[in-house]
Amino acid sequence: MIRTLARKLPAPIKGVLKKLRRKHRIIQQAGRRRSIAMGYYSKNLELIRKWIWKDTETSNFYYKLTPLNRDYLAQTISSLTDESYEKIIQYFYELENDNGLREHLRMSLQGTHYGSDIEIEYGRRLGWYAFVRALKPRVVVETGVDHGVGACVLASALLRNSAEGFSGRYYGTDIRPEAGQLFCGRYSEAGSILYGDSIQSLEKLNDKIDLFINDSDHSEEYEYREYLTVSEKLSEKAIILGDNSHSTDSLSRFSRESHRKFLFFAEEPYNHWYPGAGIGISYK
Repeated sequence: MIRTLARKLPAPIKGVLKKLRRKHRIIQQAGRRRSIAMGYYSKNLELIRKWIWKDTETSNFYYKLTPLNRDYLAQTISSLTDESYEKIIQYFYELENDNGLREHLRMSLQGTHYGSDIEIEYGRRLGWYAFVRALKPRVVVETGVDHGVGACVLASALLRNSAEGFSGRYYGTDIRPEAGQLFCGRYSEAGSILYGDSIQSLEKLNDKIDLFINDSDHSEEYEYREYLTVSEKLSEKAIILGDNSHSTDSLSRFSRESHRKFLFFAEEPYNHWYPGAGIGISYK
């Protein structure tokens, strides 16, 4: 009977009733839809609530990779370096279980103001380490040193290479004179930090670069200028790793223009609210 009456209503009223029925249906479904969406974010919200009360880093966050993400990183590096997957995983274990490096970082942190609750994990730096171990580069350059964790990771890989008969040297650049406080002790024997504007420091570098890691000023144009600056300093089979490729196309653009190949590894942090960055990879 209600349907019969509804059919007799004027068209404008029918239109209003149709809109009201749709709105009522959406309101009924809102709770379920909210539950679906919050299923993707509720864990991170809880992690954020815990994180804000800690005295820890506020950039360049430290975390492990999820097991699946770690596996994908190993597969990616294996494909690019012709090293076996098993060998890359061995390099991961090598860094993860380097108690000497962990103790060095722990003790060095005590003399800084970086944060009393910092617990260092390597995240995508596992990939940096494995690239150095697999490629055996003679010169590694990292722009943007910050605390110096990446510098120590890279130096650790170079020191192991040297023990196996493959010498190499690390150069870091940073505009802040207080950067790199963790890069000390035996790890500083593998290289040095050039303080000042990164592009100016790169212009003065005369060595051929086998592995270049961009992690300094994260503006799109500055990043691109760094790649242009080192373009003539790259060795024949040099690899470039971009730490900002999750947010700019600078390395992709440079790769297209210089006839290099490019791919991107997306990082997935384990048990951390940060969504992750990644590694842009430019290679011949």
